[in-house]
Amino acid sequence: MDAIILQILNGLDKGSAYALIALGLTLIFGTLGVVNFAHGALFMIGAFCAVTLQKLMGLSFEQVDPTQKDFLGNPLKVQVPYVESWFGHDIGAAIIDWSVPLAILLAIPVMVAIGFAMERGLIKHFYKRSHAEQILVTFGLAIVMQEVIKYFFGANPIQTGAPEAFTGSFDFGALLGFSPDVIIYPYWRMVYFLFAVLVIGAVFVFLQFTTFGMVVRAGMVDRDTVSLLGININRRFTIMFAIAAVVAGVAGVMYAPILSPSFHMGMDFLVLSFVVVVVGGMGSLPGAVLAGFVLGILQSFASMNEVKAIIPGIDQIIIYLVAIVILLTRPRGLLGRKGVMED
Repeated sequence: MDAIILQILNGLDKGSAYALIALGLTLIFGTLGVVNFAHGALFMIGAFCAVTLQKLMGLSFEQVDPTQKDFLGNPLKVQVPYVESWFGHDIGAAIIDWSVPLAILLAIPVMVAIGFAMERGLIKHFYKRSHAEQILVTFGLAIVMQEVIKYFFGANPIQTGAPEAFTGSFDFGALLGFSPDVIIYPYWRMVYFLFAVLVIGAVFVFLQFTTFGMVVRAGMVDRDTVSLLGININRRFTIMFAIAAVVAGVAGVMYAPILSPSFHMGMDFLVLSFVVVVVGGMGSLPGAVLAGFVLGILQSFASMNEVKAIIPGIDQIIIYLVAIVILLTRPRGLLGRKGVMED
């Protein structure tokens, strides 16, 4: 039982990342009808927003500290972060420590700008093109983005630390009545899961209970009729593209302490997340979220040593095997709508 609970917990943080990226992919497909293969790159850019802010927070200058002396009794020169000199030692140290969550404030305007630029500069020219052409052009854009990141940040993963308050682990075993130290789970992974639930809930509430969201949902069903009512539905869809970019970006920011950001992480997550979208059902937001968590948990169970001893490499292909089975039995996916990508 303790192994099962641990694998479920491990699957939740993977599933959270899959669900957030798949949610953004589905938002774009459901509103604009575009299969955006550059969406994983937006996740990567969000992660590097965390890297960038953490590096900026670490910028320092040299200063003589009279309280510290070398073996000859001379005052030592120490490196003092600019943030600490501006806000004081305690507040400055806290800002540096919390640089990853604070990077969300940087990522939001950056992702909005990138989202608008992508949609207005490139994507809008492919609305009426085939899905194959959309995949090719957005896949090419993703490669360009990752090469730009590789040029500026290098090819090696960059370790990005979580706030010190969340660097430890929580003893789930003691909470559930098991022996202590049986089920140990990192705090930051729990934070990420709760963050994902919050973002997913916010997106659904926005679409379900706001006037803007209701108009967008109506436009997803019948764009022409909504346009005839005098509503600029294209502008609202552009805003939804930017929102989808923000969802991917903040997901990448918070995932940076879990998986050290690298230039290829977006492509790694994109393929899996696209499979999640197909399994959940193209154009179905609930389906994308459901499939993300289900496939994340299944992949976690498949990575157990006991399972891999029976079927070596099963953890690398389990998602694709499940996708094949589901699409053979339910061609539209778990919660797919009739008519989507069936023309």
